[in-house]
Amino acid sequence: MPLSGTMMRKPLVIAITFASLGVTANAHADISDEALEARLAALESRVAAAEQRAAAAEQRAKRARATLKALEDTGLEKRLADVEAHAEGDLGLSLDAYARSGLLLDSHGKSAPGGPFLTPAGSTGGAVGRLGNEPDTYVETTLNYKQRFDNGARSHYRMMLADSVTTSNDWTAEESNLNVRQAYVQFSELPSFTGAFEDAKIWAGKRFDRDNFDIHWLDSDIIFLAGTGAGVYDIRLNDDWTSNVSLYGRSFSDFPIVSRENPDLTGSTDNLVFTLNNHIGDWQWMVNGLSANDNDRRDTGNDASAADTGFHTMLAYHGNSFFGLGEGSFKAAALHGQGLGAEVKSLGADGDLLDEARTSRLAVYGTTYVAPDWRLAPAMLAQHSTDRYARGDSYDWVTLNARLANELTDNFEMQYEASYQWMDLDPKGYQGNNAVDGDYAKLTVAPTFKPQVGGFWQRPEIRLFASWSDWDEALNGFTNGDALGDDSFTGSEWTFGTQMEVWF
Repeated sequence: MPLSGTMMRKPLVIAITFASLGVTANAHADISDEALEARLAALESRVAAAEQRAAAAEQRAKRARATLKALEDTGLEKRLADVEAHAEGDLGLSLDAYARSGLLLDSHGKSAPGGPFLTPAGSTGGAVGRLGNEPDTYVETTLNYKQRFDNGARSHYRMMLADSVTTSNDWTAEESNLNVRQAYVQFSELPSFTGAFEDAKIWAGKRFDRDNFDIHWLDSDIIFLAGTGAGVYDIRLNDDWTSNVSLYGRSFSDFPIVSRENPDLTGSTDNLVFTLNNHIGDWQWMVNGLSANDNDRRDTGNDASAADTGFHTMLAYHGNSFFGLGEGSFKAAALHGQGLGAEVKSLGADGDLLDEARTSRLAVYGTTYVAPDWRLAPAMLAQHSTDRYARGDSYDWVTLNARLANELTDNFEMQYEASYQWMDLDPKGYQGNNAVDGDYAKLTVAPTFKPQVGGFWQRPEIRLFASWSDWDEALNGFTNGDALGDDSFTGSEWTFGTQMEVWF
């Protein structure tokens, strides 16, 4: 509290008076009483002026505090928080992207076939290592717009464009598969949501499920759920258990219908996927029910009926170490499906499955540093499937893969990959395919440049590579429609090329 003028003047005047008297007595005893009074009056005048200036300053401070309080009451703090959030990229417009583009050539300098699903086992999801094995250009570009409202609620709009071509030309309109893969909106932090729904997020539209995950080195999802629908994420059942509930719709393409009267009759149907996805600590348990009305009228080409319902489940563990052996990470998942659920990776994407179809799959991968400059990522994917497309058929395969990298400088590393796949396939004549039994192997060496090395997820990077592939000759007889057995691709093949990969 500032002192009043009277309270400040009295002690000041007394002190100055005694000091002045002392000086006068010792040094200027001849000064008159009138002169002393004049000096004291002048001093009091200067003190009064100082007090007035202090009072004015105090009034200005009070006004400033009042103005600041008024601004706070009208949302200054929120606006400042919004500005900070924009600066951190949490609100407003943002861009995400993934892209790869590569040239794959054989030993004669001609374009070579490739891709993680080029083996006969690839027809039911049996992927092999992708390093030095991708001849395509694939691009995803995602636009996000995030808002926060006055009541604290948030919204997130996302739209993804994607395209994939295998030609090396600069103009690819005739081959383009340009597509809107996602277009949805999600709401979160809704103030009217309480209890188990306090942290819940609701969404609707066309999207990839948030909790999909994959084995990057095989370019294969462990689980991929996508379509058009709606759902709720993060319903909190207790401190360690959250649950997601969603409904996705997918559409099967037109298919021939069994009809003696009209053999050219075609039909179509929507496949609905109801999913309950639970996260309990590091565990994930997913349960799915599928339904596609009228799909049982599909002409399967044999005496079996196509499925119009299905069941699917997955139990997964997301580890924060390298299998408990050291620093790193690992994921493991066991999947099983019946009927329409027998396509255990891409849920609801296959309408040709029989009622009796059964598929079980196991997926495991991990990442770690085995030395300061050496990192390792092993992976395994295995499947057993029966009565899939024809009664008595079977599709059994196992893929083992390992990616190894040696960081030599801040901007250069050597990458190596070994991939092996065993398969025993008996399609029972489905689509004219033949039974085969054998294995496939691939080795790749890839000198790699990047702005900064450090971890398997550091991008962008530019690679050169040389790959050697070999497989049992018997695998050439599975079908005339795949790459194996082609006149220029018959085993013990060398391929060479370059590729870029980027994401942010």
